Amino acid sequence: MRSDAVKTGMQQAPHRSLFNALGLTKEELEKPLVGIVCSYNEIVPGHMNLDKIAQAVKLGVAMAGGTPIMFPAIAVCDGIAMGHVGMKYSLVTRDLIADSTEAMALAHQFDALVMIPSCDKNVPGLLMAAARINVPTVFVSGGPMLAGHVNGQKRSLSSMFEAVGAYSAGNMTEDDVYEYECKVCPTCGSCSGMYTANSMNCLTEALGMGLQGNGTIPAVYSERIKLAKHAGMKVMEMYNRNIRPRDIMTQEAFMNALTVDMALGCSTNSMLHLPAIAHELGLNFSPELANEVSAKTPNLCHLAPAGPTYMEDLNEAGGVYAVMNELTKLNLLNLDCITATGKTVGENIANVRNTNPEVIRPVENPYSATGGLAALKGNLAPDTGIVKRSAVVPEMMVHQGPARVFDCEEDAIDAIKGGKIVAGDVVVIRYEGPKGGPGMREMLNPTSAIAGMGLGSSVALITDGRFSGASRGASIGHVSPEAAVGGPIALVEEGDIIKINIPECKLELDVSDEVLAERRKNWKPRQPKITTGYLARYAKLVTSGNRGAVLEIPE
Repeated sequence: MRSDAVKTGMQQAPHRSLFNALGLTKEELEKPLVGIVCSYNEIVPGHMNLDKIAQAVKLGVAMAGGTPIMFPAIAVCDGIAMGHVGMKYSLVTRDLIADSTEAMALAHQFDALVMIPSCDKNVPGLLMAAARINVPTVFVSGGPMLAGHVNGQKRSLSSMFEAVGAYSAGNMTEDDVYEYECKVCPTCGSCSGMYTANSMNCLTEALGMGLQGNGTIPAVYSERIKLAKHAGMKVMEMYNRNIRPRDIMTQEAFMNALTVDMALGCSTNSMLHLPAIAHELGLNFSPELANEVSAKTPNLCHLAPAGPTYMEDLNEAGGVYAVMNELTKLNLLNLDCITATGKTVGENIANVRNTNPEVIRPVENPYSATGGLAALKGNLAPDTGIVKRSAVVPEMMVHQGPARVFDCEEDAIDAIKGGKIVAGDVVVIRYEGPKGGPGMREMLNPTSAIAGMGLGSSVALITDGRFSGASRGASIGHVSPEAAVGGPIALVEEGDIIKINIPECKLELDVSDEVLAERRKNWKPRQPKITTGYLARYAKLVTSGNRGAVLEIPE
């Protein structure tokens, strides 16, 4: 056992005295030590129930012959952090989570781990840590929130943000907004649409690191507690069979995950997180893979904000495994990949059926023949930009219009809500990338304002920042290189014509190379917005969005 380094032999007598201080018995120390990485806190709705999940996991581990020991991981609520300086601290926590979990797990020499994330950066951060530590590991999340109900219709957090835009446009009263405020987030759990948290928890199943239902069983269902107990039991089976994250998260597994991503219509943030996790494993994963996989993968689901269905509906229809089973009809998955269940992908999904073709469309009747995401390239985004094409209305799939240029999110929001953005415009928000932000803020406020003001089918938004999974419309993010390093987005001027062609994966600035070269001569790097603390260190180490915004030491 790895934990023998801290509990066996005469040299470890001091260590055992400290375990004695913890109240651990001799019998417990004779068993494998299993770290329970729990991101419980009282500020994130998706994490407020994780203490219950952790207790269930600990029971499962103990029943299967291990000694569970819990330690924490942090998490930020992207919704609460949205639209102010707090959002600069969202993406950057992914690396804090990975680093601190690596430190705790290796400092204390755990034999196995159960990761309990729920929201946004917490899931990929822990997957990155699992890749580094490489001891038997299972994931079990806190589960998605149930949808809210307003006027007899299901609603979610994206509806709330759009309600604020509708109020600014005079289409909602203050009382209307208050009703949404009270009803759209009715339970604990990660917000109820196919936003980043639920996207990543679903992809944990597709990667093979989570058990069936991890991405979809609602937080308030007792089935979630049972899943947590089974996760605790399963990690001991993995320990006994020596199945590790690097055995599971192979290149083939990542291709499976990307394929499922396309079928589900996941958040654009998955194109930041999958490359970052793959980077930890030394695997190749570039944004261009999205187009390669999308070209042959049908989009089968239109979950909120792309459509009227929610995570609870996906769960009832058969969940991620049912989507994967549909994809096998087109031979799109590698069925031989080993998973945390101890079985192969093919064995896991063999008997799971799609019980609601309105929620999970059969491959014979997809929403579209191509997948939910696209990587666009052109002289405005030489290294790609990412769009959630499944959430774009047909009339915006090809669009051109004048650039309305803003050097920060706040200025753009003021212009949108002030009625200064009109049909046909292309809003450009720059200097919000990984370095320029710093922290690559999500842009749910401006995208929701555009939708709420009735401009979702006539206005596009382009940024070197990123979007919440709750964003919809012609919202193109991760534009690389970013403005802070002199990317072409820094050279756009008010009124320039921008051409967007999503079917052809093109993003072009209709300005000649000669004019752009002249503008570049006059461009000067901006002084960093933040010069002290964690964000300043992050800005110096972070790479571009097209590389997953991973951290690297400059040469």
